[in-house]
Order: sequence, then C-alpha cells, then structure tokens
Amino acid sequence: MKSLLPSKLPDKARSLVVQYALFRWENAVILGGTILLSAFGPFGQLLNAIVWPILGLLGIGAVTLSSLANSKANAELLLKIFQAQFDLPQIRLAELRQEVQRALEYQRRIEAQVRQPHASALWGRPEDTANQMEDWITNVYRLALRIDAYRRDSLLKQELESVPKEMESLKTRRARETNPVFQDELDRVIESRQRQLQAMQALDTRMKQAEFQLEQSLAALATVDSQVQLIDTHDADGGRSERLRSDINEQVSRLNDLVTSINEVYEVPTPSGGGGLKVA
Repeated sequence: MKSLLPSKLPDKARSLVVQYALFRWENAVILGGTILLSAFGPFGQLLNAIVWPILGLLGIGAVTLSSLANSKANAELLLKIFQAQFDLPQIRLAELRQEVQRALEYQRRIEAQVRQPHASALWGRPEDTANQMEDWITNVYRLALRIDAYRRDSLLKQELESVPKEMESLKTRRARETNPVFQDELDRVIESRQRQLQAMQALDTRMKQAEFQLEQSLAALATVDSQVQLIDTHDADGGRSERLRSDINEQVSRLNDLVTSINEVYEVPTPSGGGGLKVA
C-alpha cells in the first residue's frame, strides 16, 4: 500500500491518507454487512463463518487500495485538512480575513491545476509544489494574524501618541532640575522612554511593510494562478514552470523572513493579556 503513495509524501500526511482509506464509509458498510451475513447468511453456520469474512476482507482491501491509488482524491483530502487548521475567526478584521480566504482559494485553484495529467511533465512532483504552497499560505495567515493584532492594539496606539509628549515633558524637567541625583534619575527614565519609542516606531514601520507585503503576496498568488492556467506541455522546454517554482520559493522565503522579524519585536496579544511590544 505504501508504494501507491508519493515517495516524498510526509509521514503525517501519509498516515492521514491511509487512515482515510481504511475508515471510508464503504468499508464500514462492508464490515457491517460481513458481520450480519456471517451470523445470518444462507450457507449454514460453518460456511457463513468462513466465506463472508473472506469476501469482506477482499472487499475492504479493494476499497482501501482503490482509495490509496486515487492521487487526486488524496490531494484534495490533504488540502482540506491543511486549510481546516486555520482559525479564520481569530482574524477579527473582516478585510484581513477576506484576504486570507482569497489566499486559500488561490491555493485550491493552483494545486488543482498542477495536479492535472497534462501538467505532470511540467511539475515533476506535484506534492513538492503543494508543500511550497502550504508554506506560502501558512505565512500569509501568520502575517494577517499579526497585522490584525497590531491594528487592534489600542495600548500601542496610545503609547505612540503619549510617549513623545512624555519625553518632551521629562526633558523640560531635566533642564530645570538642579539636583544631581534627580538629574541622573531623569536621564535614566528619558533613556528608557527613548528606547521604547524607537522600538514602537520600528515596529510601526515593520507593520506597514507587512501590510504592503501581504497585498503584494496576494497579487503574486493571483499571478501564479493565472500563469498556471496558461501552462501546457509545450511550455516544458521554455522553463515557465521552473520560473513559477522560483517565484513561489521567493515568496515563501520573503514572507518567512518578515514574520520572523516581526516575532522578534512583537508578540500577538492573547485574551488573557499576554503579548505586545518587546523592548530590549
């Protein structure tokens, strides 16, 4: 059975496909029928206990092998399981949630196309493209989550407005202060607030970059989708599919780097109050 599945299919995905093949509703019907016929069949108790279990096992084996050999159905199953892991309601802003939904739809369209029989000569191993698309969509979702959290982070918005004013007030007090002890204390507070302001401004710049990158990534998904629809076997020697794979890899790498850089300075707030800006 294992040989019926793609050699590069990850172990977790392979396990899900095998489980689905074994626990199909058809197998449940065959198993139930086998039990009933073994108990109440027309051949007598001894023959019923031998014939029907054998036929039942053959039937379950046929259904299971047929399921494992159906690469298109297995791909659709894995895509459905992959996309189900994204908790879209966690993205509270409708605009961002819709953008992730668009990305998921592009993924469905692109994967369906690259798994067409005429595309096999172009893409080699469709599961490789599927893995790349999963990385891409995962980063789109993570980026949308962080943008959503940042846009709704009222505390950061308040501090972006209040900290500069507070610094001006502290600097004014520092200029008037004559006590060396208080001067040193004020210097430390001003320095701390300066680091906080720089971190918030850097985060704001990075989040604006993230918003731009999310839009650009959706545009890139739309472009890949359009180009994939146009590819046929005559393009194999032209290298168009290779360029598309390169574009996908570039998007995955770019988004991954951006998400990582945001994680270094900003943790998505949780309902319990955790998360927020990380100041060194």
